Amino acid sequence: MPRHESFEGSRRALLGAAGTLAFAAVVRPLRAVAQGSGGDKLRIGIIGSGHIGGTIGELWVKAGHPVLFSSRHPEQLKELVTGLGPLARNGTVPDAISFGDALLLAVPYGALPQLGKDYGDALRGKIVLDACNAVAARDGAIAEEVERDGIGISSQKFLAGTRLVRAFNTLSYMVFAREANRSDPRVAIPIAGDDVEAVQVAAGLVRDAGFEPVLIGKLADARRFQRGAPGYGQAVTAADLKQKLSLAP
Repeated sequence: MPRHESFEGSRRALLGAAGTLAFAAVVRPLRAVAQGSGGDKLRIGIIGSGHIGGTIGELWVKAGHPVLFSSRHPEQLKELVTGLGPLARNGTVPDAISFGDALLLAVPYGALPQLGKDYGDALRGKIVLDACNAVAARDGAIAEEVERDGIGISSQKFLAGTRLVRAFNTLSYMVFAREANRSDPRVAIPIAGDDVEAVQVAAGLVRDAGFEPVLIGKLADARRFQRGAPGYGQAVTAADLKQKLSLAP
């Protein structure tokens, strides 16, 4: 699929009836580099396996995706992965980056510049779902930069060369755990990204976690659901989220 097709065309591909087929078409070439998995399941690396990373990773394991959970202290994740069975494993951040066809990043926002500096070469070209939020009391001056420039633009600067998609940043882990895979209509997860194929993969992974993706736009539009914005903290259906953000049904 061309990288630079129109925004509305991308929205139709993601959210229309063709969305599932488009996801599968992108997953197949990715599967060629993901050894040891079958079907259309992606290998996923989790960087930051706390409340958010652990919860979403667990949902993906239950959906059949092999997941490597990582942290600065991977030995502390043994109980988590043992309880999830053979599709789950633990390791270091480099392990997760190497393992994953796609990555979920769920660390304190202030860690992003150093993460990009330490692992920039390894992250280059990777599909990265960014669930990090900037909190002034915790992250300091970087939160002011996010407020000024928008979180999507800021994250892409710190993670230059990645195929970045903002996702899974708007709700608490307790809501994710409680509302995943509920009866339709499912809870909406806003997403935004500049890379069409990466956004398609992210949309498929949102569905596999048990939610409904809503494409908000490009990375510049991710500020519409960053912390404190109208799209943040909304445990609502896709129709309700689109109405709140004045998006087309």
